[in-house]
Amino acid sequence: MFPKTGNKFPRRPERLSEAAYAAAISEALKAELGTSASAAKQIQRWTGVADRTARNWLYGVVGPRGHHLMELARESDAVLLAVIAMMNRPELALAPDLHAVEVALAKASGAFEVLRRQRGGSR
Repeated sequence: MFPKTGNKFPRRPERLSEAAYAAAISEALKAELGTSASAAKQIQRWTGVADRTARNWLYGVVGPRGHHLMELARESDAVLLAVIAMMNRPELALAPDLHAVEVALAKASGAFEVLRRQRGGSR
C-alpha cells in the first residue's frame, strides 16, 4: 500500500437542498407580499400558475422551477436577492440597489430641471 502524499481537493460548498431552496423562496415571497390571499393572487399574476401552486410556493411546500423562477425574480427584488444568496454570489446583490439609485437620480434630476425653469421664468 502506498502512503497518501498527494494534494487534497478544495472543499466544495454545501449543496443546496430542495427544502432549503423552497424555504428561501417562501421567505422572500412572504417578506415582499405577506401571507394573505392577495399574495397568492399576485404570484398568480406574475407567473400564470394556479392558486394551489402559488400557495405551495408561498408556504414553502415546493419551490418554483425553471421559467417560473425567472418570472418571480423579474418581478420581486426579494426573490432575486434570495436567488443571488443561494448562488453564493454576493457581488451581484448590488444590481437591484444600483437600479434604485438610478431611478432616484433620474427623479432628482427632473425635479432640479423643473426648479431651474421656474427660477429662470420668474426673473
